Amino acid sequence: MEVLELRTFRDLQYVRNTESLMRSLDSRLRAADGARSLSAKSFQELKDRMTELLPLSSVLEQYKADTRTIVRLREEVRNLSASLAAIQEEMGAFDYEELQQRVLVLEARLHACAQKLGCGKLTGVSNPITIRAMGSRFGSWMTDTMAPSADSRVWYMDGYYKGRRVLEFRTLGDFVKGQNFIQHLLPQPWAGTGHVVYNGSLFYNKYQSNVVVKYHFRSRSVLVQRSLPGAGYNNTFPYSWGGFSDMDLMVDESGLWAVYTTNQNAGNIVVSRLDPHTLEVMRSWDTGYPKRSAGEAFMICGVLYVTNSHLAGAKVYFAYFTNTSSYEYTDVPFHNQYSHISMLDYNPRERALYTWNNGHQVLYNVTLFHVISTAGGP
Repeated sequence: MEVLELRTFRDLQYVRNTESLMRSLDSRLRAADGARSLSAKSFQELKDRMTELLPLSSVLEQYKADTRTIVRLREEVRNLSASLAAIQEEMGAFDYEELQQRVLVLEARLHACAQKLGCGKLTGVSNPITIRAMGSRFGSWMTDTMAPSADSRVWYMDGYYKGRRVLEFRTLGDFVKGQNFIQHLLPQPWAGTGHVVYNGSLFYNKYQSNVVVKYHFRSRSVLVQRSLPGAGYNNTFPYSWGGFSDMDLMVDESGLWAVYTTNQNAGNIVVSRLDPHTLEVMRSWDTGYPKRSAGEAFMICGVLYVTNSHLAGAKVYFAYFTNTSSYEYTDVPFHNQYSHISMLDYNPRERALYTWNNGHQVLYNVTLFHVISTAGGP
């Protein structure tokens, strides 16, 4: 519910911002209709304004999907509440271990339901929303994918190699204004831009190694670090833009992932699910897609989406489904406004893509197609 509230607030701001644009468009159309003529210049102006309104359709489609989500979530919560009530009535008849097992089953049902409700296939990417222009050509910025909606801290990491300084802004508004921030100095430098903040910790690739580091912000300490077996590093298998982007860490609705390549996989992208506590590899998939041909990549609902370029004209070109170990070629365009993307990451809390584009920090809203099951609850 917090996720829906956050997205609804953000989308409502967008709708409000387009209201004046729609009024202007309406007045111009009325004027043109009254004059019974429309010059080439006026026609082009109208066309440009219509282009600015195109993202509104994806926002409205998302509202429809979220409405269905709320209905299904309400039904599942009602079912779980009934199950919990039954457990309460029978508490005297079961020992602690059996009760704990039944509660774990219910938790698993709720988690599976939340995943199913929030998930879908990527069908659209909105026009870019530029948040700020700050820093060098390459870098990374993000929010915590597991934080409650009241926590809107932003982390900022400029550069793609040998960096150690992480800025933590109190809110997105403070990030825009460049105020109210603290600095973290990492004990070990990073490589690339494929960092992610997950449940209060920063996960990043240690410079000149295939080691993943988990740095806890509150304690300002490294909780764990582990090598990814066979993973290339130091520009051995980067994305097409280079920049020591051999290892890309990301989070979606189902947890923590690593995207990289090994010599054994002949330079093709490998996707591995990681245990966020130990950083051990839980399972891996060979996607068959050459990493050097990929502009960037991100995970949504267990699906790896790959862009065909980091330059102008880029689009989401390839999708690998970990649940079926299958792939398909896609054609989901998006506007690469500043022509050089060096970081592209999905935030499941906000259902948005965070991008570092030629020194600009940019957001994209995404539209997911939800398949409504008719086979009953999860």
